Amino acid sequence: MDTHVTVNMPPVNKAPPISLNGVDTPKLFATIGAVVDQPSLAQFRFRARNKWVSGTQSRSTIAGFFGVGGDMQHAAPFEASADHPTVLCGEDQAPTPVEWVLHALAGCLTAGIVNISAARGVTLEAVECVVEGDIDLQGILGLSDKVRNGFQAIRVDFTVKGNAPEAKLRRIVEHASARSAVLDILTGHVPVTIEVDA
Repeated sequence: MDTHVTVNMPPVNKAPPISLNGVDTPKLFATIGAVVDQPSLAQFRFRARNKWVSGTQSRSTIAGFFGVGGDMQHAAPFEASADHPTVLCGEDQAPTPVEWVLHALAGCLTAGIVNISAARGVTLEAVECVVEGDIDLQGILGLSDKVRNGFQAIRVDFTVKGNAPEAKLRRIVEHASARSAVLDILTGHVPVTIEVDA
């Protein structure tokens, strides 16, 4: 079976891309070209280590990942805490885990919009969004088997301003949505395995 890969590289007769919107556009296209030449470079494994603090609070440390054929380290470890508000039996010391999911979706879509805009030569003035998720706690409280535990619906409302017509900006957002890893995680069926080392 033949596999055809389409890569949106700049035409040969055009000037090489310039950095735009804070994105190193030449590096972006070089990365795409490197993966086309050697697809194994696209295999990444991200990881987080979490430790319970107290009550419903826990803290994750994100320090390293596997990518481009080997183990990599972030410039410095990142820490992110999660908790529940007091109305949900927590101490309200950090966002809830489901709020972190909304943050992840917003961050992924925004990064995609900025990268795609830079690759298409669009200078952005502003990218903002509001992300809302509806959840019915009857599921996670064990009160109903008919109510799902997670979000029942998520809405993302973007405001994007740049030096392109509205239709082009909308297409950029659509492209970013179509290529969003976090949106795919939320809408696809990602196999999750849970093991216990007691």
